Amino acid sequence: MKTDIRVLLGERSYDIRVGPGLLAQAGGLIRPLLASPRVFVVTDENLERLHLSRLRDSLDAVGIENHGVVLPAGEQTKSFAHLESLLDAMLEARCERGTTVIAFGGGVIGDLAGFASSILLRGVPFVQIPTTLLSQVDSSVGGKTGINTPQGKNLVGSFYQPRLVLADTEVLGTLPERELKSGYAEVVKYGLIDDAEFFAWLEDNGAAVLGGDLGARAQAVLTSCAAKARVVSADECEAGQRALLNLGHTFAHALEAETGFGEGLTHGEAVSIGLVLAFELSARLGHCPSGDVQRLRRHLDALGMPAGLPALPGVEWKVERLTAHFASDKKVKDGRVTFVLAKGIGQAFLSSDVPPEAVAEVLAKAVAALPRP
Repeated sequence: MKTDIRVLLGERSYDIRVGPGLLAQAGGLIRPLLASPRVFVVTDENLERLHLSRLRDSLDAVGIENHGVVLPAGEQTKSFAHLESLLDAMLEARCERGTTVIAFGGGVIGDLAGFASSILLRGVPFVQIPTTLLSQVDSSVGGKTGINTPQGKNLVGSFYQPRLVLADTEVLGTLPERELKSGYAEVVKYGLIDDAEFFAWLEDNGAAVLGGDLGARAQAVLTSCAAKARVVSADECEAGQRALLNLGHTFAHALEAETGFGEGLTHGEAVSIGLVLAFELSARLGHCPSGDVQRLRRHLDALGMPAGLPALPGVEWKVERLTAHFASDKKVKDGRVTFVLAKGIGQAFLSSDVPPEAVAEVLAKAVAALPRP
């Protein structure tokens, strides 16, 4: 099985390495890329407890001086406050332009550390070592970095490519089930966008991916990364087709904003629901067969993934509040939201001509389906 993928971006091209045991090899793989043998590691409290010592041992073994900072775990760390504290820590450690930053964690750490790297000293190199399924298949690849604001998700950030991505599939074994399922939503997304054959493979093998089969996990990560690498190589800054990677995310970001980016709804859970809503909207507009919507629902249901709005304490889902969040979506142009729709499984497309009443009807149906006390 091929274990590396090249993201082709001219002089900023880089490799994605996928497989078990890469954490122990990290020092040797990173060392040739360094302008100086010194790195700054950004991680969170969970990774400090579980895996940080192995990374540091690998760096020490090849003579790489390493310092770093440990941040709180969770989506709320993607904030201006933590960005400021991270930049302060980097400056206090006397990071130079030749100091490479290592983002060691899930999507929150990767997005935050990548953004900090893009603005520190007007740009320092960084490496992604993603440790969640979601970050391995999606957020660590492609150079999107950023933080959340009260107005919405990832509204402040930059396109800034890493020098290397190391996805050690063994570390996924320490993830809680909920975190694995959150990441799996992004895997499903790739099949829905333009790879119906991959979606069919997931229908047969999704339980193995979530259940711990290392071969199935590696295949899922490799296929997802290869798909994203193709898109990013063709459209780095989301001027066109890269926006297809946001399938389900317009809805998902609205759901997250409505819950305050709290622990009640993870990003992956919001994406899982958002994928269904995007297909429901596509079917309502006459683009997508209803059978494909039900097929998607069946797959998510079979794996215990959310396919509808959850009943959460303190959250009262309202159509007008959810649609209001769309105004802050990054894909808004001239006041109109660009939605990613589908003609069927594996046939996604972009549309900026979606009637607001159709969106409201889909959301109203989802709200009406909530269990009543």
